[in-house]
Amino acid sequence: MEGASPLLEIAPGPFQGTRESLRQWQVPDWYRDAKFGIWAHWGPQSAIEDGDWYARNMYVQGSKQYEYHVKTYGHPTKVGYKDVIPVWKADKFDPDHLLGLYKKAGAKYFCSMAVHHDNFDLWSSAHQPRWNAVAMGPRRDIVGAFKRAADKHGLRFAVSEHLAPSYHWFSTSHTSDRTGPLAGVSYDGANPAFADLYHSLPTDYPYGLSINDRQAPESWKIHYFKRIKDLIDKYQPDLLYTDGDIFFERYGLALIANLYNTNASLHNNRCEAVAFSKLVTDCQVGTCVLDWERGVASGIAASPWQTDTCIGEWHYNREATYKSPKYVIDLLVDIVSRNGNLLLNFPLPNSGELDYEEMVILDEITKWMAVNSEGIYGTRPWKIFGDGPLATAPVSTLDTRFNESSRKELTAEEVRFTTKGDTLYAFVMGWPEKLTLIRSLATTSAFLQKKISHVELLGYNDRVTWTQDEQGLTVVMPEHKPCNYAITLKIV
Repeated sequence: MEGASPLLEIAPGPFQGTRESLRQWQVPDWYRDAKFGIWAHWGPQSAIEDGDWYARNMYVQGSKQYEYHVKTYGHPTKVGYKDVIPVWKADKFDPDHLLGLYKKAGAKYFCSMAVHHDNFDLWSSAHQPRWNAVAMGPRRDIVGAFKRAADKHGLRFAVSEHLAPSYHWFSTSHTSDRTGPLAGVSYDGANPAFADLYHSLPTDYPYGLSINDRQAPESWKIHYFKRIKDLIDKYQPDLLYTDGDIFFERYGLALIANLYNTNASLHNNRCEAVAFSKLVTDCQVGTCVLDWERGVASGIAASPWQTDTCIGEWHYNREATYKSPKYVIDLLVDIVSRNGNLLLNFPLPNSGELDYEEMVILDEITKWMAVNSEGIYGTRPWKIFGDGPLATAPVSTLDTRFNESSRKELTAEEVRFTTKGDTLYAFVMGWPEKLTLIRSLATTSAFLQKKISHVELLGYNDRVTWTQDEQGLTVVMPEHKPCNYAITLKIV
């Protein structure tokens, strides 16, 4: 019974673990100004370098990862996930170097994955003492190392936790082959000696539940609360990313209150921390920031929000195809114009060192930010987010998560806007031929309250020729473009 649960002790402070109390929370200005963060979605599953959800899918007969596991390591009745965790060596892991690169690329916050659905903690965990990165694998406090590097480079520090669904997500480890010579022989997850990794499931467990099902015993909910509270208390993050919504109601609410109170004690009783949820109703009033996984809001949202996405797959895949630098930069500009932030994952391989293609993408972001970041940081959305055929096309206002695969390429016909004080920034999303015309900046526009007096092109040292009339703002482009990808017009 929920009512029989023990009292959930949290740090003292202005917030209680109730929805009513958490509605008083407000998005801190630093987060609204930051716009861009980088994430290391990394752990034992990355060590295999075979893509997402290895720990679950290696127990799904017929899946690509099952076939790879059987061929490479052995059959999961004998050689399970527990046996491949030591493969994660992190032998080239240099968090100081990585975060130096990320800061140079323009990230204002950095997120370390702390625990994925695989139930393995990336810190010296008080409540998962056997299955954590200090006890096995790299034998390092990964979260702590990232935290120290973030502090050194002046980046706000985030952690991501994906723990709550693990109870069901990992249930495949308790099943067996459906066909073949080992059909019906339980995988190693059914061995009670390893229940602290694979969970102790009842014999009649309903394996058909959805991945994120909330059906879990009270003991698991309490354990989840203790694990994540230990993470918050030890590392005092500025941001807490939960993969889903606020899990298990009172437990999830208490964790957010504990985060906010812990943070407030560091800032003269003013909370500067941020928690995320993927459920709209969680974040309608205060409480948290809404996160769209691999998606973009359809217009300018009333409250700040975030897209989390990846240049490839979440966990490193040696066969992955990465997003192009143009795609990533266009995505960032589009999101910021709509009152959002971008949290971008660069998946680390087993070694902990970015691969060559990732370095190329990061370098392109770095060069673009060096020219155009003035129109990104500290900005707010304008009266409209953009101009052009795609910006003005009718769109659905329904749930916009996982819509990035349907995005169309942004060209020089598309413009995205941000504003800072009396300055308007217009990002032209490609290099125009000779000139660009921005129709929403016409002298007759309902969006402008005064006539334009000054236009400059960021990264170009000379004056540009421009005119404004009833057709719009026309800007003549110089012979050479100041940067690759989107260009920025600074308008006063």
